[in-house]
Amino acid sequence: MSGHSKWATIKHKKGATDAKRAKVFAKLIRQVEVAAREGGADPEMNPSLRTMYQKARDASVPLDTIDKAIKRATGGLEGVSYEQITYEGYAPGGVALLIEVLTDNRNRSGSDVRGIFNKRGGSLAEPGAVAWQFERKGTLVVDGKADEDDLMLAAIEAGAEDIAREGDSWRVTTAPGDLHTVRTAIEEAGFAVESGDLTMVAQNLVELTETGPAKKILDLIDALEDLDDVQAVFGNFDITDEVLESLD
Repeated sequence: MSGHSKWATIKHKKGATDAKRAKVFAKLIRQVEVAAREGGADPEMNPSLRTMYQKARDASVPLDTIDKAIKRATGGLEGVSYEQITYEGYAPGGVALLIEVLTDNRNRSGSDVRGIFNKRGGSLAEPGAVAWQFERKGTLVVDGKADEDDLMLAAIEAGAEDIAREGDSWRVTTAPGDLHTVRTAIEEAGFAVESGDLTMVAQNLVELTETGPAKKILDLIDALEDLDDVQAVFGNFDITDEVLESLD
């Protein structure tokens, strides 16, 4: 698990302001629309929509809001057409970043992302320069009260690849196509799943052991994530617990 993902887990535990929550809702709705437009309105027949639908529900997006997004995507309501773009770049210290974007204006998004990199000491990279270091995976965050052996049995039997402790939660890693199956098995076994998503996991991590460099990287990521068009940011770094505590 990348340091960014660990940091994101901590931020999730803290909660969010109403303004931040509204922005998260808007991004999730956009993801639902794109998934529905590309694969159809039926979550059972569209794995991507099923994942985004559940992700939105995990964040407490109202059902009618999700349904309207699906209708917009499939022609039932007037809507906007979004384009998926992945930007690649480097944070201070050479840490590799992948930035996933959904936008209705490619020029605006490119300018915004480039501006954040320039202001925060990073740099954009050519397509392919960073992406090879990452692999798409499904990840589930499970309530930390779950018994490790029982959770492992339920998850592994359903096809999970790995289970690891992360703070006061468990992180379960799956192949992208197994996310829904593993989640269902874990929930049927009686465990509470706090969230689930498709993420990009770095194969090799740069360990950050000093507060200064870690803060610069996290500030850059926070600034990128604050852009309306940016849906997710992934990095190939890990942060020691001591540094995380000092930043927290």
